[in-house]
Amino acid sequence: MMLRRRPWPAVAGATAVLLAAGCGTGGAEAPEEAAATPHGYVEGAEETAEPQWRLVMADTAAGTLHMLDPATEEVTGAGAAPGVAEAVTDGRFAFFGTGDAVTVLDTGTWTVDHGDHVHYYRAEARLVGEAEGSGTLQAVADPAVTALSSDDGVRIIDRPALEEGELSVTAVEGGGTALAYGQRLLVARANGTVDVLDRDGAPADQTVGERCPDPRGQAVTRRGAVIGCSDGALLVTEDDGTLTTERIPYPDQAGAGPVRSFQHRPGASVLAGPAGDEGIWVLDVGAREWTHVETGPAVATSAAGEDMPVLVLGADGTLRSYAPASGEQLAETELMDPPGDGGPAPAIRIDTTRAYVNDPLADAVHEIDYNDDLRLARTFDLGFSPDLMVETGW
Repeated sequence: MMLRRRPWPAVAGATAVLLAAGCGTGGAEAPEEAAATPHGYVEGAEETAEPQWRLVMADTAAGTLHMLDPATEEVTGAGAAPGVAEAVTDGRFAFFGTGDAVTVLDTGTWTVDHGDHVHYYRAEARLVGEAEGSGTLQAVADPAVTALSSDDGVRIIDRPALEEGELSVTAVEGGGTALAYGQRLLVARANGTVDVLDRDGAPADQTVGERCPDPRGQAVTRRGAVIGCSDGALLVTEDDGTLTTERIPYPDQAGAGPVRSFQHRPGASVLAGPAGDEGIWVLDVGAREWTHVETGPAVATSAAGEDMPVLVLGADGTLRSYAPASGEQLAETELMDPPGDGGPAPAIRIDTTRAYVNDPLADAVHEIDYNDDLRLARTFDLGFSPDLMVETGW
C-alpha cells in the first residue's frame, strides 16, 4: 500500500455514544476479589490510551472485507461477504447487507463513555455470522441491544451475546425504523406512528403521542434521538426514565424536499443529509433549527458538530465545507475524479480530528483535516476498490 503525504499523530481526543453504568464504587470498600480486577477490565480485550479508529471497507465485486488502522497504516483482510451491497455500523460491529442476509463483523474496536472518563478497547476482529435482513440497513445500539432495521423488518440483537461471538436475534412485529435509546426501542412505523418498546420488543410503559409521517433517517446524539419525517424531525429526549418528544418542523417555504438520511460525527448534535438535487439539509438539534444549504448535487455529506464544518462531496469530485448555521462556504479541495452513477456512492466518515472519503475509482481512501481548510493529510492507496466504508471505534 502506498501512502501519499505526511502521516499525522495518533488521535488523542474521543467521541462516544455508547451509554454505560458508572464505574465508581460510591466510596464503599471493594471486595478483595473485585480489587484484583483492574478498573475497566474487559476479558479478551486490551485497554488503550487513545481511541482505536478503524476504517472498515468492502470491495463489492470481489465480496471481500478489509480493515485499515489509520494510526499504523496497516490494512488487513477481514473475511468475505459475497454479494455485499451496503454497510452500516453501530460503533463496534459492522453489518454488511448481501441482499438476502446481513454478515456481521466484530471489528474489535470500541469506546465506553462513563461521563467523567472514557475507556478505549481493542481486540481481535472476527466474523460473527449472518442475520436476516434485506436492503436499506440501519443500526443503532446501546450496551444491551443493537436495533437493526431493514426493508423486511426490525430485529433486536442481544449486544452482550454478540460481544461473545453469538448471534441472538429477536424479530419485531410490524417493521419500521428502530433506534435503541433511553433503555427502550423507538420504532417509527410506515403509517406514521412511533411505538416505544422494551428491549425484548414488547410494548413499553410509555407512548409517543407525536406522529412521524414517512420516516426516513435516524440519529442518536448527545441531545437526544432524532427521526426524520416528511414534515421535519421528531426529537426524543430522556430524563430520569421519562421520554419527551418535540417537533422540529422544516422552515416555511423551504423549497426543498425532505431529508433522506442523516450523517454526522458519532454523538454530535449537528446532522446533515441530502435534500433533493440542489443541496443539503443541516439540522442543529441543540438550536432546534434547520438550514438549507444550496450546494448543488451532493454525492455525500456529513457534519462534524456544533460550530464545526459540514462537509459535502459534489458530483464533480470536489470536497467543500460549509458553516452549519449560515450555509457559507468555507473551503474546497479537488479531491477525486467525478464518482459517476455506477455502483455505491462514496461516503464521508468523520471522527474527532479527521474525515475520510473513500474513492472506489482510484482504489484509495483520502484523509482530510477538516479544521485546516480541508487539507489533504494522506491518501491511502489500497490495491482494492473500497466501494463501501464505515468507521468503527466509537
